[in-house]
Amino acid sequence: MKISSIGYVIIAYLKNHYKILLFYCVWSMIFVIVFFLYNVPLESVSYAMLLSTIGAIVYLGFDFVAFYKRHKELMKLMDSIPIHLESLPETNALIEKDYQNLLMGLYQDKIKHISQWSISMTDMMNYYTLWTHQIKTPIAAIKLLLQESDHVQNAEALQELFKIERYVELAIQYARLESISSDLMLETYSLNQIVKQAIKKYSIIFIHKKIKLEFEELNDTVLTDEKWLIFVIEQILSNALKYTATGTISIYMDPNTEKTLIIEDTGIGIQAEDLPRVFEKGFTGYNGRMDKKSTGIGLNLCKQILDKLSHKISITSQVEVGTQVRLDLSTAKTFIE
Repeated sequence: MKISSIGYVIIAYLKNHYKILLFYCVWSMIFVIVFFLYNVPLESVSYAMLLSTIGAIVYLGFDFVAFYKRHKELMKLMDSIPIHLESLPETNALIEKDYQNLLMGLYQDKIKHISQWSISMTDMMNYYTLWTHQIKTPIAAIKLLLQESDHVQNAEALQELFKIERYVELAIQYARLESISSDLMLETYSLNQIVKQAIKKYSIIFIHKKIKLEFEELNDTVLTDEKWLIFVIEQILSNALKYTATGTISIYMDPNTEKTLIIEDTGIGIQAEDLPRVFEKGFTGYNGRMDKKSTGIGLNLCKQILDKLSHKISITSQVEVGTQVRLDLSTAKTFIE
């Protein structure tokens, strides 16, 4: 925090000591009146007033310097809020000690509540992680049973089961997001293979909805985390398929920009007023309000993951024309935390 100007500190000091100054002025006037009533020579009165004023100025000068130094110390502490309150400057003043004791009490109470909250959050995250992993077993069993049967309705059931798998995976990745830095495995991968894995996973949806896929071979490599980047591409494909009833989804590299992957659809598009907020957590926009099942988490999760990978994402769209998602997969500013 910026240290206050000297003028501001002087005014603050005078406000803090106005009672002492007022007391000095009143008693000085009393002495002048008494000396006057007793016919003390003016020269003697003036000399006494001069000495007392000089003494008061010297005292106030030294006291102001100490006051200003203390102010600077506290402002420096504000720039780097101390982890422990023991770094607060020492004081002999009872009131200041009382304030420090009050701060210490509040600090200890804060630490206690943070500790309780941390334990509670850890327990909750452990439960969610356990649940999302355990739910995979019955999902896999149901999927196997449906695949073994040739019933006409099984295709529809498999579609819904696939959606459940996606929601479970979204929950797992959301739970892991806080510790993503320790989970990153940055290596150079073939972008073509990464995108093909995502396409293969959604092939059943492409076939069911009869959406055409235009895919150009991606002769490029990227420094990234394969697992997390696949998840991001899958989420973008999921959105494209979700909001494209008929038409085409195209995947290709931008010919004018290095390492920029484009995923383009011919879906319903995004309202212009919604575009600036599509990455906000919980924001569903017009399309999300029309589709009551939208959560507003997917794109926000993608943005956070790509930020961690030092990649970038941007979206352009036109209503009833389609949406284009651009992934800048360059890693010039990648940091391993």
